[in-house]
Amino acid sequence: MPEYRVFKRKIYNEMLQWKQSRQGKTALLIKGARRVGKSTIAEEFARREYKSYIVVDFSDAPESLWNAVQHISDRDYFFTQLQFIYGVTLYERESVIIFDEIQKSPETRQAIKYLVKDHRFDYIETGSLLSIKKNVQNIVIPSEETRLTMYPMDYEEFRWALGDTVTVSLMGETFKKCQSLGDAVTRKLMRDFRLYMLVGGMPQAVNTYLDTLNLSEVDKVKREIIELYFDDFSKIDSSSKISRLFTAIPSELTKNASRYQVSSVLGRSEGRDSLGELLHDLEDSLTVNFAHHVNDPNVGLPLNAEYSQYKMFVADTGLFVTLAFWDKKVTENIIYQKLLSDKLSANLGYVYENVVAQMLIASGNRLFYHTWPSETSNHNHEIDFLLSRGNKICPIEVKSSGYKTHASLDAFQKKFSKRIGNRFLVYPKDLRKELDLLYVPVFMTMFL
Repeated sequence: MPEYRVFKRKIYNEMLQWKQSRQGKTALLIKGARRVGKSTIAEEFARREYKSYIVVDFSDAPESLWNAVQHISDRDYFFTQLQFIYGVTLYERESVIIFDEIQKSPETRQAIKYLVKDHRFDYIETGSLLSIKKNVQNIVIPSEETRLTMYPMDYEEFRWALGDTVTVSLMGETFKKCQSLGDAVTRKLMRDFRLYMLVGGMPQAVNTYLDTLNLSEVDKVKREIIELYFDDFSKIDSSSKISRLFTAIPSELTKNASRYQVSSVLGRSEGRDSLGELLHDLEDSLTVNFAHHVNDPNVGLPLNAEYSQYKMFVADTGLFVTLAFWDKKVTENIIYQKLLSDKLSANLGYVYENVVAQMLIASGNRLFYHTWPSETSNHNHEIDFLLSRGNKICPIEVKSSGYKTHASLDAFQKKFSKRIGNRFLVYPKDLRKELDLLYVPVFMTMFL
């Protein structure tokens, strides 16, 4: 029998901070993509931090629950019904009620304001697609919510799941000192990191890897998750345009264009308003990460962002790899093994770019990039990502193999020298520094 595991997640400490600081004055809303682990962490938190708890799962709720929701304005009646339905005693200020998949019950979400004011219990809401029109139509979104976003497992959480609590903290110390790791250690750490790129950070996929150590079995699970996303997309967009936009992410990145080209995916008939709504719904699903173009790179990157020019990345790189081989029924273990040993001939630069995007988001950054025409060729220069640090900006160029040239970083330095702090070249080799340019192994991206 496969083992059921509850993985250690960093969001737990943020939840604990909410409980201790807000003392029931707000509900905690955890949003995130489907299958990212929201329900699991909410119940684990409730089990460990409260005397009792009730999980109200709106995706599989009995009729009696829906009847109780109709009378949610009568708090005494509602709480009594919940205890009868779930067979759990609630204790004043010592119990929490989890409203799982809250987007399926807009009237319950609207009532959060009054439940919080009642102050008898704490409340945790979990959900995805939380601001899709039909999920918020005709209700007042409560302001009494503390909101957290849950992402796929980051690299440190992935190492924890594999029983390794040492490597990432050691890497952090090495990064601070800017010490070389040596080629042998770097190769080992890169192989470990490529496993993360292939499995990804979806808990179900990680659990399957731990159970089977078989990457084809992991791939089957990832395909099930992607199919689940397609089902969700079809419920909010019967034309399947959102699914097509999502599926095309790997092919759009391989074009090495300066933006995601919607016209090549949907044709040129899509109006700006309808396209904007499709993109909003896709972004709200938290299955993708958007990087927006910055016209004039400077501190305060959002002020100079061009939101009509963007790139899209899959929020989980493990799912990205599966999407990249979507033409095959199941991605064979041989492909995964070649990817793991870095011997697949395909240009995998876009996979590295996707995982860097994922790691920057997990570290609390928003994604911005910059392109401009080259003075010496017909190609554009491009800075893959831009970070704002203090009163300076830090450009990042991502390379999957060769690193001897970095024309875009050099041209950017020449053009914006007074605005630049550190320059980073993220690549699969050892940590080293060359004047103001830091060569960073991709597995250290979280420290930038």
